[in-house]
Amino acid sequence: MEISMPPPQIYIEKTLAIIKPDIVDKEEEIRDIIIRSGFTIVQRRKLHFSPEQCSNFYVEQYGKMFFPNLTAYMSSGPLVAMILARHKAIAYWKELLGPSNSLVAKETHPDSLRAIYGTDDLRNALHGSIDFATAEREIRFMFPEVIVEPIPAGQAAKDYLNLYVTPTLLKGLTELCKQKPADPCIWLANWLLENNPNKPKLCHHTFAEEPH
Repeated sequence: MEISMPPPQIYIEKTLAIIKPDIVDKEEEIRDIIIRSGFTIVQRRKLHFSPEQCSNFYVEQYGKMFFPNLTAYMSSGPLVAMILARHKAIAYWKELLGPSNSLVAKETHPDSLRAIYGTDDLRNALHGSIDFATAEREIRFMFPEVIVEPIPAGQAAKDYLNLYVTPTLLKGLTELCKQKPADPCIWLANWLLENNPNKPKLCHHTFAEEPH
């Protein structure tokens, strides 16, 4: 008896990454590592935080012994903030970063970014969001103009596709099989543009010319 397995479902996730002030000069090589690790850099911004802005960003750490040193460190020079996207972006970015204490990272995860670029438990080179809710808050903080829209998943995604995509796409694929063009992808793209049910309809009005 064969067990039918559901098709794999892949959802794109976003996380916030920060290159901290003391290694901003390594940005190019870090970005190269990020891209080679399967991430897309959706947005990038270079900025210089004031101590007050750092306090607001790290509000969850307020009251801890290291908080004054943390805000002084993060406001000591320009930093680079990036929105990273890929499947399971939060978990994969945390794995790439390694332990938050760079001294520990050098011992236990010597190939991690914090082991390579970090100095100690405070100056650990890079930041990553710890979970989905934190990622959403931090992205809104760094990129207030970005709309963090929820991506449909499960039945909501199926309903959306069945309503808006599948009927037209099936017609296009059926016609594609009949035509058998040399470049099927280009042909299908053009067919979808021509047969888009949501394409704006142009209304042709006739106007009576006024006598001169």
